[in-house]
Amino acid sequence: MQTNFTARQLAVPLTARSNEILRTCVHCGFCTATCPTYKVLGDELDSPRGRIYLIKDMLENARRPDAKTVQHIDRCLSCLSCMTTCPSGVHYMHLVDHAREYIEANYRRPLSDRLLRWLLAKILPYPGRFRVALRGAKLGRPFRRLMPDARLRAMLDMAPRDIPPPSLNDRPQVFAAQGPRRKRVALLTGCAQRALNTDINDATIRLLRRHGCEVVIPRGMGCCGALTHHMGRTGDSHAFAAANIRALAAEIDGAGLDALVINTSGCGTTVKDYGHMFAGDPLEADATRVAGLAKDITEVMADLGLSDATHAPPLRVGYHAACSLQHGQQIKATPKELLADAGFTVLEPRDSHICCGSAGTYNLMQPAISADLKSRKVATLEATQPQVISAGNIGCMMQIGSGTAVPVLHTVELLDWATGGPKPRALREIA
Repeated sequence: MQTNFTARQLAVPLTARSNEILRTCVHCGFCTATCPTYKVLGDELDSPRGRIYLIKDMLENARRPDAKTVQHIDRCLSCLSCMTTCPSGVHYMHLVDHAREYIEANYRRPLSDRLLRWLLAKILPYPGRFRVALRGAKLGRPFRRLMPDARLRAMLDMAPRDIPPPSLNDRPQVFAAQGPRRKRVALLTGCAQRALNTDINDATIRLLRRHGCEVVIPRGMGCCGALTHHMGRTGDSHAFAAANIRALAAEIDGAGLDALVINTSGCGTTVKDYGHMFAGDPLEADATRVAGLAKDITEVMADLGLSDATHAPPLRVGYHAACSLQHGQQIKATPKELLADAGFTVLEPRDSHICCGSAGTYNLMQPAISADLKSRKVATLEATQPQVISAGNIGCMMQIGSGTAVPVLHTVELLDWATGGPKPRALREIA
């Protein structure tokens, strides 16, 4: 694609990067075949190719974003399926992130939008605040039909039936390895996950310790910044990320780390991109070190190898490939191989590359499109007749779980059970 940025524009690193990305696009349209919003809406401007044209026009002309451009960019899930499909290697993630930041800085949204986005940014990254909000949502659910905004109704629907108390395991501490120590790893405990489902971190710690890992929960670590990053709120997202980088750099320079383990793939995609996010910043070197150590839990377990994976029955497991895992991190076969090694029968649904519609805060801000994608995903998963559904991202788990009676578990919960851990709570409750 031909671009016409001025030399002055290209002196800005973000613009130079976007120019580089735009020039790799050859307009082939392969991305439209795998774009979820194009499948649902059928509008070229709701495809990656269409959005690329809009972004190019907006950035190149340094114009104020109009409502039409903002609508089509907002409708993007950032699922990154287009990046897997693209034969030219267009790095759409960096381009759309730049567009979101530009829109946030140069477009005045309607008051209701501004209030909703502010509310999400001030609640979701903070487990304590989020837990209080979830309790409030449960109380407000009987009045759901009185809510004038579909987004507010979606927020009420998000609250799980049971809100777990905080887990003591999420506090800063060190868990000793069981047996000879093979690795020393830090665990990113996350933010929303700590309020929605504490079993995931608990199972991760047990699994790692059982396989010879000393597990560190660093002091000063919190939200990775992904939620606000994808809303274009760069100041907020970089503040969260910087706190994590400093906390983890202290551990690396202290007793050392072999890996930063991440069990929420949406976080993993962002943390692995810290080097780019902090390019030219004083924290760039530490950000790059942290990004280099970041590993999804399945990557770490594949390296360690499962031991004595004989404790769980050979259930039929419908595997949902989270977009941030299969597209954002290009981790596709590893989770399925681990589940098979643990004795489970792994079932893959049709159109497994298509997003479930969760996408961070997307299901709250674009509830209609999200609901359509959820129903499609649930239908394809249920068609495999699974006894349980497995995923590697809390957002996907909540999204799919709200549309099916089949238990939805994190992959790590099944691996923990198979190697000697307790039966997952979601399965105990239906036994």
